[in-house]
Amino acid sequence: MSDKTLKKLRCLIIGASHAGVNFAFALRREGWEGQIILYDADPELPYHRPPLSKTYLTNEAGMSVTPLKSAESYERGDIQLNLGVKVASIDSKTKKILLEDGSFQSYDKLILATGARPIVPSIPGLDTAKKVFPIRTVADVEGIRYALEDNPKKKIVVIGGGYIGLEIAASLKKLGVHVTVLEREERILARVASSEMSDFFYKLHTQNGVELLAGKNVISIEGDKENNVVVCSDGTKYPADIIILGAGIHVNTELAEHAGLTIKNGIKVDQTSKTSDEDIYAIGDCTLHYNPHYKRYVRLESVQNAVDQAKIAATTICGKEAVYDAIPWFWSDQYDIKLQIVGLFDGYDNMVIRKEEKDKPCFSIWYFREDELLSVYAINNAKAYVLGTKFLKTNQLLHKRNLSDATIELKSASLMST
Repeated sequence: MSDKTLKKLRCLIIGASHAGVNFAFALRREGWEGQIILYDADPELPYHRPPLSKTYLTNEAGMSVTPLKSAESYERGDIQLNLGVKVASIDSKTKKILLEDGSFQSYDKLILATGARPIVPSIPGLDTAKKVFPIRTVADVEGIRYALEDNPKKKIVVIGGGYIGLEIAASLKKLGVHVTVLEREERILARVASSEMSDFFYKLHTQNGVELLAGKNVISIEGDKENNVVVCSDGTKYPADIIILGAGIHVNTELAEHAGLTIKNGIKVDQTSKTSDEDIYAIGDCTLHYNPHYKRYVRLESVQNAVDQAKIAATTICGKEAVYDAIPWFWSDQYDIKLQIVGLFDGYDNMVIRKEEKDKPCFSIWYFREDELLSVYAINNAKAYVLGTKFLKTNQLLHKRNLSDATIELKSASLMST
């Protein structure tokens, strides 16, 4: 693609979180000289979202969040940022988007970085209950902080025992509030971790004073204008001055569906992040992509995936060769515990637990399918995470006996490269 051609083109980006913002700057670096226009319904300057459920509530500096880029960076990069603007629909035939105010904007390339939104369960009484908050935007967390200002001893019920629910529970306990977590499944983290990891975090939270209850299916919210009561199917009731929703997410695929794109547990893309439409790409949490390492399609909710896909899409659009081929990684901070995850544990049939001798919890769980390493979960153990990443990337065969023995150097667990 010639420089002259690039100068005349317009690239529109819907969604200005990690994926959309990183794509915009990557596109400019790769040589795109045409227009780059970002749209996002959130009126805030795009910011880092992971701290919302981790450290933002307990940040003594106040309400400030860390922007992904400064306002000046967008100006220097000649990137037009339209905040508080919602896109209503996409007409892929005429290559235009319709904004909520009724205006249109044409595109040559369109990037969908629409992400996901919190699930708001269909629970009778929830829509009229007072002080109910999801955890997705800075406004959500600010709402919780304001609700706590007059009485930090309020009772809070968190609906959902996944990572978001547990992270917000840990943050709230640091503020001294009473926290009850209600999980519908028979154990916390049931969809994203093994029972061993669920047990560890259950003990961690109960030791820190969280009332953590599994097998609790919320069926209604009762109470008056000032007081909520969360009611479960087993008849138990939990008073709640504040209700926090951590029941998972809905992928934002509505715009993609309207545009006629292929949808399957997200917006389906190829290894360059291109959708079923030649001129539309999708990146981040909203996408279903093929992972060569695991030889299957996956949808990931992680900053790493958003940033990696953004770079691949930008490179491809500028006429250079690039394909997505990354090992997923994630993290979670709760109290003084840092969980680092590399790889996907789905389909494991055996595991090795390696316990290190430390003053605080320090161990790792290595998940295998027969002898193939699939994933590593490391608790306060950066070395296990780093070496696990290396072993996964190079398809190392591991000596499981050496791996389980903490007196043997971890690097000695490697047998050979396949």
